[in-house]
Parts: sequence; C-alpha cells; structure tokens
Amino acid sequence: MSNSIDYYFTCISPFAYLGHKPMVEIAQRHGKTVNFKPFNIFDVWKGSGAQPPAERAPVRQRYRKVEIQRVAVLRDTCMNPSPEFFPTDPAPADLCICALAHNGSDASQFSLAVGRAVWEQNLNVADETVLASLLEQNGHDANDLLAFSKSDQIVAIRNTNTQEAIAADAIGAPAYVYAGEVFWGQDRLEYLDQMIISGRRAFSSDV
Repeated sequence: MSNSIDYYFTCISPFAYLGHKPMVEIAQRHGKTVNFKPFNIFDVWKGSGAQPPAERAPVRQRYRKVEIQRVAVLRDTCMNPSPEFFPTDPAPADLCICALAHNGSDASQFSLAVGRAVWEQNLNVADETVLASLLEQNGHDANDLLAFSKSDQIVAIRNTNTQEAIAADAIGAPAYVYAGEVFWGQDRLEYLDQMIISGRRAFSSDV
C-alpha cells in the first residue's frame, strides 16, 4: 500500500477547510505522509462538468450553505457560510502552499490558517498583505516565500497538480488520492480511513 495521501484542493474551498483536521488525523494515525497539491479549481470543474457556486441553480446554492453549517457543527468548527471575501482569487495563496510543499516546509498549518482566514476571520487571502501576515504567523519568511511563489517553477507545479487531479478523476475540492483511488469530498474521509485500515486494493471503474 501507499505511504502517502495526495491531497488535491484549493485553499478557499469550505469543504477542504472542514476536512483538513480529520484528514491530517487519519494520516498521522496510520503513519502516512500528506502531499499538499493545490490546483486550479476552475480547470478541474471544467473537466468534471461542475459549475462555480455562483453559477449553480438557486436550490443548489441554498443547499450548499446549509451543508456548510451542518458539517461545521459536525466538525466542531466556527464558520461563516457567507464570508465577506468569498469568492476571491485563490491562486496567490495556493501558490504559497505549493512553494512551501516544494521546499519541504510545513504546508499543513499554513493551509489551515488560510482556510480560517477566509471562513472565520473574513480576510481576503488574495491580498498579499494578508498572506504575508499569515506566513509570518506560521514561522515563514514572507518576503522570500511570496517572491518564490510567483516563480515559473511554482506556477508550473500548480499546473501539474491540476492535470494530475483531472487524470485521477477528481471532481472538485477536496480530493484525496490513495493508492490510485480518488475520494472526493471531506464526507468521504471515513471511506479513506476504512481503505487504509483494511489494506484493500484500490477500486476501479474498469469493472
């Protein structure tokens, strides 16, 4: 079985934020490494036939807000289902996470901090000043990291993550890929946990 979980997401996804802590707990409990792989959610949606929240039917928009509140209670997380700065451009923060992961730094705590900034603190994570503050709070050199995050190398990593996610049949964010099997949504973490515990082989659509 695999020693790692590939975690495909975008930092402003409410469900990625809500699934972050239980995902990390599962990985730690089973001794698995989490590979943080931020992607371009719009390209993933395009590939899966999904739509951005604002373009969905009103009934789906209403249900999504109810679902955010429902999962927040389940996960014991304070959360505003209609934050001031959502949607916002996720690319600057996603690229910072890519840079941290590439450097072998702790991408987990910063990813969590970005989600909290959006969904609890009403901060605009597309604002470089906000990102600099979050980086410094999590022990990173903001100036160096922000500069590196804009490099062609890091932009290429995010593009590669996006193509990998599409190839893995990720429908949206978050998506967890373990031993070649994709689990879409924080509500599928129990299935991921069960797969690791049982040691079963990956299921396939080729049946």
